[in-house]
Amino acid sequence: MKPLYKSMLMVTVILMGATCPTSSSPKEGSDALELAIPNGPYFGQVTPGSTPQPFAPGIVSTKRWDYGGTYTHDMSEFYFLRENKETKKQEFVVFKNKNNRWYETVISRRVGQPFVAPGDQTIHLGRRYIERSDTGLSEVKSLGAPFDKYLIMRLSASAQGTYVFDQIIRNNDGGYNDAPIHVSRLIDGKRETPKQMNNEINAGKWNSHPFIAPDESYLLWDSEREGGFGGNDIYVSFRQKNGSWGKAINLGDKINTPGWDAAASVTPDGKYILFHRSVDPDGDDNVDIYWVEAAILETLRDQE
Repeated sequence: MKPLYKSMLMVTVILMGATCPTSSSPKEGSDALELAIPNGPYFGQVTPGSTPQPFAPGIVSTKRWDYGGTYTHDMSEFYFLRENKETKKQEFVVFKNKNNRWYETVISRRVGQPFVAPGDQTIHLGRRYIERSDTGLSEVKSLGAPFDKYLIMRLSASAQGTYVFDQIIRNNDGGYNDAPIHVSRLIDGKRETPKQMNNEINAGKWNSHPFIAPDESYLLWDSEREGGFGGNDIYVSFRQKNGSWGKAINLGDKINTPGWDAAASVTPDGKYILFHRSVDPDGDDNVDIYWVEAAILETLRDQE
């Protein structure tokens, strides 16, 4: 990961995602814009094979900063972050499919990296969240203790309610240290104290943006470590029969590049991996959302 991009990414996520005042809390507006986009959950796009492609170019992925793509379970809503063409500021956007037509709503300015939890009732925003209902989106809410003490970029959740999240640690010179990944299970309705995951997950540097599978069978995250292809690469670990997490497996040079490849997740239908790539390895002005067949995960499972 390039130092400039790393600094911008960390600071932007923390300041805009973790400390955004409630006056900018998401509220769905009535000014939804109907989009001339083909119907279907993937915006009428030709689906990719084993070679990653930009996701919905000109619709989602542009020549600006596009990031944080996450679907609801029925894939009728797609939330993401983007840079506004005129103001150059980042905003929180949703595309909704209603009656076979797509509508776009700018919800608010950026309020953290979104992740729609299984069940679709909660959109996590790091250490905060919003709730979805038939009447729209709630105000931003805090997860409360002990999560409010962490600077979280991305928090993902399984169907069993397990949280997996990264943590940025400030150092004395105003910068940031490595981001260890933590886990917190829901046991008998009670949230356990978060703990760092094992050394397979937290080896190397900048372990970030985890995604836990809904059934907890695998974990995706990105890391900068020996044997990688340059900046942050995307890795997978599979749950073992004894409940532990297996070795970190690099997703390979088709997905990982010399630049920044990060923040992977799998679409709710299990077919595709969405991830994020800095198109210019020497800069950070153009980050796009890419997609690729999720079948690669089963191939990598054989490498255990």
